[in-house]
Amino acid sequence: MLSCELRREPFNKAAHNRALREMLDGRSRGAVERKHQNISAVLIGFGFPSIDGYKPLRNVQGLLRDIVRERLAVVENLVKADVEEPQAPVVVDDLLGIQVDPPRPTDSEVRQRRLEYGIPGTPRGSTDYLRQETLNRSLGDAGEALVMDYERLRLESAGKDHLARNIEQVSKTVGDHAGYDIRSYERNGRDRFIEVKTTRYGQHTPFYISAGELRFSNVHAESYHLYRLFGFRRMPRLFTLPGDVERHVRLQPISYRAHL
Repeated sequence: MLSCELRREPFNKAAHNRALREMLDGRSRGAVERKHQNISAVLIGFGFPSIDGYKPLRNVQGLLRDIVRERLAVVENLVKADVEEPQAPVVVDDLLGIQVDPPRPTDSEVRQRRLEYGIPGTPRGSTDYLRQETLNRSLGDAGEALVMDYERLRLESAGKDHLARNIEQVSKTVGDHAGYDIRSYERNGRDRFIEVKTTRYGQHTPFYISAGELRFSNVHAESYHLYRLFGFRRMPRLFTLPGDVERHVRLQPISYRAHL
């Protein structure tokens, strides 16, 4: 299924679930679904994208990690090509309609300590392709360009054309060291500092945040918003995390890999 997704080929999750249950004695649809969620968690733990729609479930057996690891060679070249592929600008018809609610944690995730991350003890692969995706400058630029258009339209729709004209792409005018990417405004004229994180994959894909970006979100919590763009290649969607980033995510404290 991951190979099909990377090749933009259609596949039927429900049919795949049924076919697996025919080979497994007494397994329910939900049990097979949860196993796919476990596989999503393992893939992310190895630095690979997971299949969109299977929310990572992290109570994973060691045997499953070993089996998934053996199968990764089948998709590795596809993943490498996908994260490095240049990204053209994206045009969205209903731009203000791309915003959705952020993912909600499961009950088990709510009980976890804030800094608890992922699958403890999971061996890492030689390449973290999710991190490689963040180095795709064309993808980052396309994401920021879409957010610039989104912010202009948001303010213009509120009758704040004078504010819309003053939105600044700080990542270009100042540089990546500013701690945020875009300076926009609230309707009352107050600053809105925006950090944009873009992925071609699903909404549960981890993102990387630097120590400087994390500090900026803490110091400027009242004005800070992290904009997470996901599913960027086919149908971009956006959720926002306002204020101090640490309020929303669990952090692995090496370059801070953040999980929702």
